[in-house]
Amino acid sequence: MRDRGYAEGRNVVIDARLADGSRDRADEMVADLVRSKVDVIVTQGGALRSAIRHAGATPVVMGYSGDPVQAGFVDSLARPGGTRTGMSFLALELVGKRLEILGQVLPAKPKVAIVADPDHPGESTEYQSSRLAARGLGMTLGYFPVRDVKELDSALNAMADDGTQAIVAFPDAFTLDQRERIAAFGLKHRLPTASGWSAYADSGFLLAYGPNLNDSYAHLAGYVDKILKGAKPADLPVELPVSVEFVINTGTAKAIGVKLPQTMLLRANRTVE
Repeated sequence: MRDRGYAEGRNVVIDARLADGSRDRADEMVADLVRSKVDVIVTQGGALRSAIRHAGATPVVMGYSGDPVQAGFVDSLARPGGTRTGMSFLALELVGKRLEILGQVLPAKPKVAIVADPDHPGESTEYQSSRLAARGLGMTLGYFPVRDVKELDSALNAMADDGTQAIVAFPDAFTLDQRERIAAFGLKHRLPTASGWSAYADSGFLLAYGPNLNDSYAHLAGYVDKILKGAKPADLPVELPVSVEFVINTGTAKAIGVKLPQTMLLRANRTVE
């Protein structure tokens, strides 16, 4: 916002709230913001659904990990309609590349487990893209839908017994919350792990390849600026990620006995020790 000429306390007031994963708290926060007559609500994650339910006519700028059309948040990416717009981080064109990178440290024709929340809008599309890419790479995919910790534990136990050689966690709210548990399982069983956001690699996954969320969130400021200057959310297309980030956890590689190709290390935007 500073880059667009805004200075907090001079020509903009930013009222930051944190729901800490509580739906009730998120509902209360959004209702309170609407009562205070804010001009725009910027939100992501679980709080987004609260904003959709309670924002009314207040414009909502969102950062969303799934498919906002499938979720019913907007009419289409090109013409959102209503009072919502923003960015979707569901970058299907990066799915195959992520598997290709992971394949560089796997044996020929590996068995790879997909862990994902089946209720996450866009998950089925991402899975189909993964299946198509895996077929071309000679990979066999196992699919493990997980909605809660109990299902995740059952899935991990099944992987320990079925010859899984790597794990890919689709980046969604549930796997993000459970990323350390998945990473710990990978370390224990010496399995390479991969996902789409850098937070996964920072928490022990072998690698993350996908949207640079910091850049994407910064990009949301452009939406806010346009709305404050009179633009309607309905006329502002929902955009896809503006930049890609490749992060490798070299400490994890060492712990599970994976030798990383030098070419892979040179391509990484960042490494984690």
